[in-house]
Amino acid sequence: MFSIGKMATQTGVKVPTIRYYEEIGLLAEPGRNSGNQRRYAQADLERLSFIKHARDLGLGIASIHDLMRLHALPDCTCTEAHTIAETHLVDVRTKLKKLKNLEKELKRITSHDLGSTTKNCTIIQTLADHSLCAGEH
Repeated sequence: MFSIGKMATQTGVKVPTIRYYEEIGLLAEPGRNSGNQRRYAQADLERLSFIKHARDLGLGIASIHDLMRLHALPDCTCTEAHTIAETHLVDVRTKLKKLKNLEKELKRITSHDLGSTTKNCTIIQTLADHSLCAGEH
């Protein structure tokens, strides 16, 4: 049996986050000892590790909930899990594209006017007038 602190240490998930996962149903409410402290089983530790890994990959709570439901159905096909992961991959690629555009624009506006006054500063002028941006970001 694990205390909540031990679960946090083992998985790298903070105690308030573990409580939050219980609150929203990603983790079952654990049993309690005579001192009313939470006590978790090995299966709870494995479930929390699953959640942590999914969060590290950027998956949202709803997707994790769906993936955990599928995890509990070992004879189910992998189609739904694949769809969830592919949808997330598309989202990540979209964010990466936006970040690349943001990087280009920031590189462009920071490459000018070093030592210039703020009155003539490309950064200040561009922030004040979006039409001065080289592209959409």
